[in-house]
Amino acid sequence: MIRTIGFIAALLGLGALAIAQTTPDTSVTVLMKTSKGDITIQVYPDKAPVTVKNFLSYVDAKFYDGTIFHRVIRGFMIQGGGLTPDFVEKPAKAPIKNESGNGLINARGTIAMARMQDLNSATNQFYINTVANSNLDRMKYCVFGRVVAGLDVVDAIEAMPTGTVKGYADAPRQVVTIQSITRVR
Repeated sequence: MIRTIGFIAALLGLGALAIAQTTPDTSVTVLMKTSKGDITIQVYPDKAPVTVKNFLSYVDAKFYDGTIFHRVIRGFMIQGGGLTPDFVEKPAKAPIKNESGNGLINARGTIAMARMQDLNSATNQFYINTVANSNLDRMKYCVFGRVVAGLDVVDAIEAMPTGTVKGYADAPRQVVTIQSITRVR
């Protein structure tokens, strides 16, 4: 019976439905507690295994606890995960392989790895898209998850006044701390 439903769904162009019925959920959920509120994020190791493993290694080591959102650009994204409240960069692990082109796109509410110009230079910093940023897909920025709760907190951070702080442009004038990121599932 399931084979028949899958075959009919495929014929009707509902291949994703057929796959969803037989593929177990491999996502991992993390809770990001910030000084502006909580953000719940689902990450997808089946789509970006190296990136998710890297991100979760920082989460499990409590590396992100006490870091800040140091770059906030209205109508674009909020970026954090690498600097202390004094704008001191924390030491990162080795860069990882870029996994863009994995079927996930830089849509509103997705989380992706920040990097330098080198495609394989992402380490610990991430950003959350506040709008659809298809230009970042063309530039091969790797999305690895999405906000499932707390998008209002993302929007509140995005709306904060910004300026240049200790040489960092687009920094919130009031520090937004990532108090912790922990696995919840």
